[in-house]
Amino acid sequence: MRVATSTVSDNIVRQIQQLSSQQARLQTQVSTGLRVTAPEDDPAAVARVLNLTSERRQLGQYGQNASHALALSQASYSGLQNIKQISDRAGELATLGTGLLGADAMQAYATETNQLLEQAVQAANTTFNGDYLYGGTAVAAPPFTVTRDASGQITGVTYAGNLAQAAIALSETSSITPSTDGATNAGLGDFINRLVALRGALSAGLPSAVAAVQPGLVASENLLVSSLAQAGGVQTRIEASQTQQTDRTTSLDGLISSEIETDLPTAIVKLNQVQTAYQAALQSSANIMRLSLLDYIQ
Repeated sequence: MRVATSTVSDNIVRQIQQLSSQQARLQTQVSTGLRVTAPEDDPAAVARVLNLTSERRQLGQYGQNASHALALSQASYSGLQNIKQISDRAGELATLGTGLLGADAMQAYATETNQLLEQAVQAANTTFNGDYLYGGTAVAAPPFTVTRDASGQITGVTYAGNLAQAAIALSETSSITPSTDGATNAGLGDFINRLVALRGALSAGLPSAVAAVQPGLVASENLLVSSLAQAGGVQTRIEASQTQQTDRTTSLDGLISSEIETDLPTAIVKLNQVQTAYQAALQSSANIMRLSLLDYIQ
């Protein structure tokens, strides 16, 4: 059976093109270290990589959520610590005020209590990243409305926030509320009003009135201790979630790499083999193309 010269030439050209294409693909793998650089290289692997990349992107968002939640919880914790220090000093002044003191000493303690009041209001109305910390989800306005007398002294506060808490997602199945709860927020207002009562009792020089304020101050102290413990627990949970997210991210990165990265030693061996075959094909084609019709007749 005769084979047309054009058919032989077509086959040779096709084989050389295939070898050239393989050589180019392997050269790309060796130079980039990637086995998959285009969808046609491995459609199944590309589909898996897209799914893994989407999961990793979602995990990155959860990581950002966790960082924000941690920062918010830490800011709330710091503010509560400041108020706790004020509460500690108020308790000391109340204890001193129930003793046998002169009018000057009682007045001095009243003056100090007035400064504690101002500090407490400032701490209770503190902001983080432009949002008020202790107003629930009502973050746009000060949560504590202050009333003052003609001399400018605080006579009371009213809680203007709400009892809701904003939840922040940490994963596909869990979320956390890093801000203080409604009971804590309202309790801060109660504490400030108890400081007002303490200042009044000290100013009046009445140890019995000071003693009457003490149980409320102790209740506020207990609330602050409980709230600080709760905020610490929230931070521990967020940090544990961040550790899990880091581990998951590392695992996903490994899976993505295994799908798209090439085995460099194997790719180099294949490249050498293809280059050898390519050079041989070129040499063979040159010899075949030099054959004439007389060569076939002979």
